[in-house]
Formats: sequence, C-alpha cells, structure tokens
Amino acid sequence: MKRVFLIVLDSFGIGAMSDSADYGDIGVNTLESISKSEKFKINNLKKLGLFNIDGVSCGEKVDTPQAAVCRLAELSRGKDTTIGHWEIAGIVSDKPLPTYPDGFPESVLQEFSKKVGRGVLCNKPYSGTEVIKDYGEEHIKTGNLIIYTSADSVFQIAAHEDIVPLDELYRYCRIAREILTGEHGVGRVIARPFITVDGEFKRTSNRHDFSLEPPKKTMLDCIKNSGLDTISVGKIYDIFAGAGINEYVYTHGNTEGMKKTLEYAKRDFNGICFTNLVDFDMLYGHRNDVDGYAAALSEFDGWLGSFLPLLKEDDLLIITADHGCDPAYTVSTDHSREHVPLLIYGKRVNPVNLGTKSGFCNIGKTVCDYLGVEAEIAGESMLSEIIK
Repeated sequence: MKRVFLIVLDSFGIGAMSDSADYGDIGVNTLESISKSEKFKINNLKKLGLFNIDGVSCGEKVDTPQAAVCRLAELSRGKDTTIGHWEIAGIVSDKPLPTYPDGFPESVLQEFSKKVGRGVLCNKPYSGTEVIKDYGEEHIKTGNLIIYTSADSVFQIAAHEDIVPLDELYRYCRIAREILTGEHGVGRVIARPFITVDGEFKRTSNRHDFSLEPPKKTMLDCIKNSGLDTISVGKIYDIFAGAGINEYVYTHGNTEGMKKTLEYAKRDFNGICFTNLVDFDMLYGHRNDVDGYAAALSEFDGWLGSFLPLLKEDDLLIITADHGCDPAYTVSTDHSREHVPLLIYGKRVNPVNLGTKSGFCNIGKTVCDYLGVEAEIAGESMLSEIIK
C-alpha cells in the first residue's frame, strides 16, 4: 500500500521567473519577503532543505537536507490557481485563461442579470475586502449583486447573506458558470458571501468556487481510473470540478486543512491525498500582510513536526505551490509569476538536489509513476532520481 500526500501551499513562490516582467511582476519573491518578518520560524522546512533549493538566497542552508529538493518553473501561460493546479496534475496550458481588466462585456452581464433576476454593481477589478466596503450599502438597498474580478481569471459574486441566502448565491454562480464558457471561459466563478459585524462588512468562510472543467485527463483521473484512492482536502475538489476525485472534504482555512490531512495520515488508503492550504494566498498574499503570511507558514512548519512521524515506510510527502503572491509587492495585490519549491520526503527518498526543472507537471508524472499508474499526461517522472 502506497500513500502520497501532496500539499500545495497556495501562492508560496520562491522568486521571479525569467518571464515574470511579462506579467508585470518585477523582483517578486514571496519567500524572501516573508523571511524578513519576526514571525518567520520554520525549522522543519529548513531541515527538509527549503533553503538549499536553487535560487533561494534567504535563510540558512543545511549540510544534509532530509528531502529531495527542486525549483520548478511554470510552463503554462498564467499565474493563477486553476492553471497552476492543472499543471501540477499534468496539463500544460499554452493559452492563458481570459481575464477582464476593464470588466466583463455588457452582453455577458445582461444575460446573467436576466437569468438571475437581479441587477449588477461594480464590474471592475477590485480588492475583495474593499469592494464590499464601497458597494455593500448599495447592494443592501437595491438587491443588486456585486460583480468583480481581479488579475486572475475569475468572475466573483459578492452578496450579503441576509439579502441573498447562500443556496441562492450558489445557484447564481452555477448560472454564471453555464454562461462563462468558450471565449469567456474564466477559470473560476466564486461566491463571496459577507455579513455585517459591529457595523462593518466582513466576508464569511462560506466562499465556494465553481471551476472550469479540466480540458484533458489529469493525474487524478489516471489514479482514480486505476482503482486507487483520490482524496481532496480543501478547494482541490472545486479546482478540478470534481473530476478524478472519489472522496473530498471542504475546509475553512489552513488550520482545518492541516487537521484533516493529519486525520487521513492516521487512516489506511492506497493512492493520493491532495491538499490545498488557501490562507497563504487568500488572507495574507492578496492583503499585503507579510507578518500574517510568515505566521501562517510558521504554523504549517509546526504542524509538520506532528505529521512527519505518521508517515509509513512507503509514504511520500510532496510540498509545493501553484504560483506566487508576494505580500511585500505593493505595486499589486495580485498573484505573482514565480518559481515554486518542491520538497519530496519519505523513508525511501534519496535527499538529492534536483536543481531547477521546467514544469510543475513533473509532480503529477512522478506521483503516477510512484503509484504504478500509467498516465498519458505532461511532465517527466523524477522517480528514478529520488528513490533509494
């Protein structure tokens, strides 16, 4: 029985790629930025070899890392959650998903408004916390929905839970998802409910993503079709629109995501447990909160101390990311085009330094190879380089 725990630290980039400037990202480096915070304490990641990865100039290298380490460069055109996760799972996207820096076309909004029976407010790229401050009162008075986007390929619908019940908001998102296909096939339609707390609008944890279905088979499809287990923790199920997943659990943030992953480590299964820890991106990267990001990584590092002893002889732990979101990059609060780290740990793993490789998809190919699954997906397996 083989178990793979694949954990994505959402937005944990480790430095600009050669084409980052093409995406408006100059000198971005999520890891280096948070390493300057007094909240930054990551002894377990240090022991695994995080600071030994190519191009990482902050932190202290160790003489004998415990994990195989690598720096990965993204092949796909994009820097968003959907594209990044799809590439991890074996799909390289030659064309970026559509974005809307000037808002969505009137034709899209008219069709959406007609089908849901409500008007539309905003229709601009906006910070999620600021948009409810600026449009929340008008939304309450009119019942019109707050529609906004970002530099990512997203159509976001914000609504007060007292004005639009959650089930209704989710139904509106499904309607938008049906409309937004083809030319306007955004990566995600996102429900962004909020409430009033002490006279101020606050977003709730009832966010829900409605993703575009992957255009090809992924690592998850291949593993599931081979009769093995595919377990999703957090928003993985939504990112892949449920494709290739036979068990899933939603979470309300990193702490619950780590707790659920720990519970799966105490359980027998044969296959993959795929976890996304979203708080790094959602709560800290996008809000330029360096200390918050550093504290969240330190919490994850502490959790590793309780997780690693649970790994069995044939288990693999893979830690990586899907893009960057440098919280110190005040030019923007959006994702940043960065290399991502790859740490592979296990009792059978040879702790080698694999340098820099092109393609997050090498992860998916390696996972399938380790599980003995034939997979016609993008990427090259690193298994022969890392297994003793």
